[in-house]
Amino acid sequence: MTTQEIDTPPHHPTPTRPDRNGLAVAAMVLGVIGWLTSIVFIGGLLGVIGLILGAAALPKAKRTGTGRGMALTGLVTSSLAIVVSILVAVFMTWYANKTQQCYDPGSFREYRQCVHQQLTGH
Repeated sequence: MTTQEIDTPPHHPTPTRPDRNGLAVAAMVLGVIGWLTSIVFIGGLLGVIGLILGAAALPKAKRTGTGRGMALTGLVTSSLAIVVSILVAVFMTWYANKTQQCYDPGSFREYRQCVHQQLTGH
């Protein structure tokens, strides 16, 4: 054995990391969190950001071949978050307008009775 054989470490190929589509991951995470929090309105804002990131991630996914599923998941869940937030806002506005004369009750029981009368017409 020569000195050169002992001193030279064996050559191991460097493992390559697969391309990651960070925009797609961010879109998916924001879309899912947005959808889960859409009932408290913050989800609508997260959904808008997730929708933008998902749309930006699709061309990269097409180019690199990674992240298409995550980008589409981000687009779908972000869209759902926006729609649910809008529906909640519309419902809350309708409910507030329909029951506005019930906002100064003497007790919770009176409030419930007033709301029942306003919503059913009885």
